[in-house]
Amino acid sequence: MNDTPQNPFEAMMAQGMQLAKQLNPALESFEMPGFDKAMPTMPKEMMDMLFGDTFNVGGLDTKTRMFVTLAALVAQGATAEPQIRMTVRHAIEAGATEKELAEVVAQMSVFVGVPGMMKAMEIVRGTISDAGEES
Repeated sequence: MNDTPQNPFEAMMAQGMQLAKQLNPALESFEMPGFDKAMPTMPKEMMDMLFGDTFNVGGLDTKTRMFVTLAALVAQGATAEPQIRMTVRHAIEAGATEKELAEVVAQMSVFVGVPGMMKAMEIVRGTISDAGEES
């Protein structure tokens, strides 16, 4: 069986993981808690400019783009918790409601299954709760 990655990105990631293991074996499973909180939430106007209104006039609005991003992250099995949290914060900044976010996550149960959907819903609710406490 060939363990060699089939594309350049996979090869780069495998090489990076090997180097990390050699430098410090603990880095192989390193996770940085709170990473999602280290990234600031962009103002809606900045997201509008960067994600479409300036370069794709008449295309998807920022809130819809955040919904698409959230759905893609949930479809991965809700394994990207920091990215889900960041996307939820940005979606709220873009005008998304708790009900809309819950609907996006619930829709993904068809693709990721109920356990994955429930984990994602837990992450979304926690992020909304955290955002409410910060206000």
